[in-house]
Amino acid sequence: MGKIVAAVATSADGFIARPDGDVGWLDRPQPKGRYGMPAFLRSIDTVVMGRKTYDIALEFGHAFDSKTKTYVFTHRRAKGAEGVEFVRGPVGPFARKALRGRSRGGKNAWLMGGADLIGAFLDAGELDELVVYVVPILIGAGIPLVKRRRRSAELELLSSRAFPDGVVRIAYRVRRPAAT
Repeated sequence: MGKIVAAVATSADGFIARPDGDVGWLDRPQPKGRYGMPAFLRSIDTVVMGRKTYDIALEFGHAFDSKTKTYVFTHRRAKGAEGVEFVRGPVGPFARKALRGRSRGGKNAWLMGGADLIGAFLDAGELDELVVYVVPILIGAGIPLVKRRRRSAELELLSSRAFPDGVVRIAYRVRRPAAT
């Protein structure tokens, strides 16, 4: 069984998008090796995202393929693509059945975003790792990495790496509270 890994880029001030959802500030030259993304993509067989993230992926011309199972959480209908399954309801039961209960070679599931969905997986205790690519730009306001709410989640540093263009990749394990 693989892990559920949220991997997302943020501005240096902690936002994944501008207030209107714009992510144009992410369109920048990438260094050789594309921040390790090819290796990361080989480690996954499932993608989970929110509907707004899905809509942005469609705008950018992302092609969904049959090798990677894609789930989209949504509260309303969205334009479908082949190989995409739309999901409604709480993330806990979904994660335990569809992600933890799968036998697709033991690869990881990529929790792509957004802030509401990452927060819901954290709150349900269903997030194993958090990988943040901090982009050297301040955008001043926007959609935070995780939806704001009263929560506490301890993180254990797994690795960090600075790239020549100033992007920093920070990987954390999400610590689970000890069972009582």
